Amino acid sequence: MKIGELARLAQTQNETIRYYERAGLLPEASRSEANYRIYEQSHVQRLAFIRHCRSLDMTLGEIRTLLHFKDAPEENCAEVNALLDEHIGHVATRIAGLRALQKELKSLRLKCRSGDAAANCGILSSLEKAARAPRPPHAAPSHAGHVGGTHPQPGASLPSSGAA
Repeated sequence: MKIGELARLAQTQNETIRYYERAGLLPEASRSEANYRIYEQSHVQRLAFIRHCRSLDMTLGEIRTLLHFKDAPEENCAEVNALLDEHIGHVATRIAGLRALQKELKSLRLKCRSGDAAANCGILSSLEKAARAPRPPHAAPSHAGHVGGTHPQPGASLPSSGAA
């Protein structure tokens, strides 16, 4: 099958398929005499695996590690367990951060009654006051306190599996 058919079957854009090929997650397809990529059912299955892992918020590095073990079924899967345990920890950290964010937003919401003039809005006043407060030098300039993705930001230490 050509890339368009693979994209349709896997509900993925052509460029995403090419990106996964360049990233080494999806094996390059053979080429026809006209230089078209020719994909097989194994590409559909591998792409479905990759997409499902991405839906679980796994990084490409984590997926690369999982694919390594998928391609080497005789190897011990202890590293797969460790990878998933670490990922669960990242998710738990994110959930805790989201709960703290929810609590802060609810606290803000209690600072204003509906129907007041915007000039008297406790929410706007609190946000303005917080925006003027000095931040510690290590705080991120635009996302301080914001809960990001499940994983550490670039530059943070990476898991032993080389996940990015």
